[in-house]
Amino acid sequence: MAGKTIKQSVTIKAKPHDVYEALMDPKKHAKFTGGKAVISREVGGKFNVFDGYAEGTNLELVPDKKIGQSWRADDWLKGHYSKAAFEFKEVAGGTALTFTQTDVPAEFVDDIAQGWQDYYWKPMKEMLEK
Repeated sequence: MAGKTIKQSVTIKAKPHDVYEALMDPKKHAKFTGGKAVISREVGGKFNVFDGYAEGTNLELVPDKKIGQSWRADDWLKGHYSKAAFEFKEVAGGTALTFTQTDVPAEFVDDIAQGWQDYYWKPMKEMLEK
């Protein structure tokens, strides 16, 4: 199944370490998303977030710099995973987060793209920029 690519960038007024931890620490992740999170901090380890809506495997973890994951939503075709990459770069005023997700099923791409904005970047900024 050919998929679509989502690419988004956001600047967060926080250190790269704090942005990385918001995504990788289950308690911090749950705090800004409002959903239960179980997240391994090991390459090859599994994650399950947003009360089970999304799950996958950590493919690459470079603390404070990059997270690479296989990622799927629970309503996707069974066994289909996208690849999600979160890259962090320190910039004046905070962290530039570049997010790329490849192989997203075409029928879900608009909802998933909006979901990252509404359920990740906006509440993460609100939590970290206080």
